[in-house]
Amino acid sequence: MVGPEYAVIYRWRIRPEREEQFIQDWSRVTLFYIKSHGALGARLHRGPDDIWYAYAQWPDLETRNRAFAEAGEPESRAHTNDAIIEAFPEIVLSPVADFLVLPSGT
Repeated sequence: MVGPEYAVIYRWRIRPEREEQFIQDWSRVTLFYIKSHGALGARLHRGPDDIWYAYAQWPDLETRNRAFAEAGEPESRAHTNDAIIEAFPEIVLSPVADFLVLPSGT
């Protein structure tokens, strides 16, 4: 079973004093992309290495590029950028099998 055509891992080092705000603003931006641009969802994780990871799925690269070209949620985007100490290159993935299970009720 193969899922979306395009998936990306984003990685950042976040200012400790801004972690909660980062989570809130990242969530707002992500929900905006889901509701307004067809994003297929994302997950945010904190790693044991103090790096934050987000995994996002998109139907295709074109959908993602159109979404990123729009300046939606500008205040939340600005807050997430202010919280970032260091951003690492994106890791683009080509899904080949998909067995993620959504929680019941979603």
